Amino acid sequence: MGVTSAIVFANMGAAYGTAKSGVGISSMGVMRPEMVMRSIIPVVMAGVLGIYGLITAVIINGKMDAATYSAYSGCAHLGAGLTVGMSSLAAGLAIGIVGDAGVRANAQQPRLFVGMILILIFAEALGLYGLIVGLVVASTAEGKGKGLCSPYNV
Repeated sequence: MGVTSAIVFANMGAAYGTAKSGVGISSMGVMRPEMVMRSIIPVVMAGVLGIYGLITAVIINGKMDAATYSAYSGCAHLGAGLTVGMSSLAAGLAIGIVGDAGVRANAQQPRLFVGMILILIFAEALGLYGLIVGLVVASTAEGKGKGLCSPYNV
């Protein structure tokens, strides 16, 4: 479930951010086609969120071993996947909304570009914070859970 949560929610955030920013870029491109390539930045930043989910899913999957996998590790991996996935989803929502409004505003007033980029960086940082916490939780779960949830032997 941790693998699924990480990849699905992160990709939902990436997809929303890409779609919403893409609508803004398309609308802006009608008025100022020379600014389209400069306005691709929100789409790239949204795409990175999907990579966060992929990294986490691969790391969690690598830690799973049927012979030694405990309930503690399972809960920790679920928490790690949800942390990364939900953080990336929230970041994708922010990037999509800011990207849409930002590229449209940038077409009318080019001095807004730096402000838009700063807001996008802070929105992306939300996903990065979730990635850091998720990786720490996923990578330390095995050592911290030793002997806590042992199987019941009759």
